[in-house]
Parts: sequence; structure tokens; C-alpha cells
Amino acid sequence: MGPLRTSSDSDKRGLRRSGDDAFKLTVDYLKQETLEPLKGLGRFLRYGIAGSLCLAFGILMLLVGVLRLLQEETGTSLRGSWSWVPYLSVTVLGLGVIGVAAWRIFAGPAEKKLPKVKARQGLEPETSREEGST
Repeated sequence: MGPLRTSSDSDKRGLRRSGDDAFKLTVDYLKQETLEPLKGLGRFLRYGIAGSLCLAFGILMLLVGVLRLLQEETGTSLRGSWSWVPYLSVTVLGLGVIGVAAWRIFAGPAEKKLPKVKARQGLEPETSREEGST
């Protein structure tokens, strides 16, 4: 005959198994909520950085092309004491591209999707009180 098992032995095994299950569930949840989004973020960053580098290189090549166009195709009108004009023109054009990019970043479609702080906190409705009181 083997050793007799009491109900407390089976309770301990059940508690241990429940603890192991809870630990495994917690680890799986943490992996799901941290590692998988980080993998997606890594892919997003890789493609985003590669795309932005390609875009920057392309814009740089276009600006150099505009500079060469202005230097070669304007004849003698932008030579001598006027040779700085193509450089100034391309610099202004480049700053304009930077300005448009910054404007789209800060005032882009994401701003329209974000709720206003006061409306989100429930402090004040989005329409003013004067409009409704007439």
C-alpha cells in the first residue's frame, strides 16, 4: 500500500497549479501588451526613417536641379554680380518646403481628431453661451 494522501496535499497541488497558471497568464499578458506593440513600433520606425531619408534626398536633388536650372538657363542675366540670386532663390524655396512641412506637422489632420481639453473634461460645451441665448 502506498502512502495515504490527505485533502491538504491535493489542496496544495491545486494552489500551486493555480499559482503557476496565474504566473504564466501574467507573463503572457505582459508579452502581449509590451513586446508585440514594440515590434510594431520598430517596423513603423524602420519604414518611417527610410521613407523620410528617401524623401529628404529627393527634395535635396530637386533643389540642386533648380539651382543648376537657374544657373544654366538664364543666360548671362544671372552672372557676375548677380550670381548670388540662384542661391538665394533655392534657399528661399528650401525654407518654404521646410515651412510647409512644419505647418502640416503641427496643424495637420491629427489636430482635428483630438477633442478640445475643456470639452473633454466636461467643463464647458464647445459652442459659446452667447450664441444660444439670442
